[in-house]
Amino acid sequence: MPKLLFFVTEDWFFVSHFLPMARAAREAGFDVAVATRVRKDGARLKAEGLKVIPLEVERGSLGPLEGFRNLARAIKIVRSERPDVVHCIALRSIVVGGIASQFGTGSGLILAPTGLGHLWVDQGPMARLLRAIVRWIVGSWLRGAKTRYLFENRDDPHEFGLDPDGPEVTIVGGAGVNPLQFPMLPPPPAPPVKVAVVSRMIGPKGIAEAVEAARCARALGAPIELHLFGGLDPSNQRSIDESVLREWSAEPGITWHGPSADVPRVWREHHIALFLSYREGLPRTLVEAAAAGRPIVTTDVTGCRDVVRDGIEGSLVAPGDIEAAGRALARLASDTALRARMGTAANRRFQQRFTEAAVERVVGGLYHSLRIAARAA
Repeated sequence: MPKLLFFVTEDWFFVSHFLPMARAAREAGFDVAVATRVRKDGARLKAEGLKVIPLEVERGSLGPLEGFRNLARAIKIVRSERPDVVHCIALRSIVVGGIASQFGTGSGLILAPTGLGHLWVDQGPMARLLRAIVRWIVGSWLRGAKTRYLFENRDDPHEFGLDPDGPEVTIVGGAGVNPLQFPMLPPPPAPPVKVAVVSRMIGPKGIAEAVEAARCARALGAPIELHLFGGLDPSNQRSIDESVLREWSAEPGITWHGPSADVPRVWREHHIALFLSYREGLPRTLVEAAAAGRPIVTTDVTGCRDVVRDGIEGSLVAPGDIEAAGRALARLASDTALRARMGTAANRRFQQRFTEAAVERVVGGLYHSLRIAARAA
């Protein structure tokens, strides 16, 4: 049986986002292993029938010495596992796992940038230099006859000099969401109109902007409450300090709840999804909100605008335009029929493009073609 090896930074990230891809790989006939930093979700991965390989890569470390150590660990894993296909998820894993695959046995390679993250948001000189290096590694050095690219939107391929319609590129609707887990149910009674942000509490996710937008909407007389659901991320240098979150929670109409283990319940109990991110691959938080039939206010940026069309599933606002976001919230808060119409449209778009089944079909086709190539080799 051919083997597919995933490289991904965190076990929880793989469990929350990419299990449908692992299942698709198994259905395509692959023995599947996952190299990742193992914490609380290692047992869940094993329960799925996946081989789990510990890979202690610290996301917050950019030092060259640690980078070489990570690469050495990845090369050791590739040489030991001898995979037929290496599938690398997110930029850090793409660089580490992608380079490691070149020291292996000529395996096929799938590179899946997801969101591009802080490196594409930061405009400092060091970030620009690193972006140029990563562009060259991903779009040139790792590019080859056995390399395939998996993107979540049509904008990101251009960042690496790739054609989104080219034969080496596959566009997939995120990681897929199971509609049975996020059923479209009637919203709770209103007022108050409850607005939810479900995200890691880091700056680039627009958490501070969401608070300001809620303040703006309340100043306009909108009967809204803002509820923040998400944990801290100490490995991310842009993580919001807990003291700031608690200070916001002391204000009327704003509450930070910490991470939620029951996101479907969040959407059952709230009326509007708010997400003012700076940049995304394809934000799962919005896909889940759309599945639950909630109207959305989000930024007109890569990834977010793939889920929401302005005036149809919700409202798109320019990044940093707090007043526009506040007005959009106030408009939705004052119009029950508008919330219902946009929520229904959001669910319809989800059903068309972002279900688990739709993603498994697309990714499964890619895996099947690579399995045939592996057998031929």
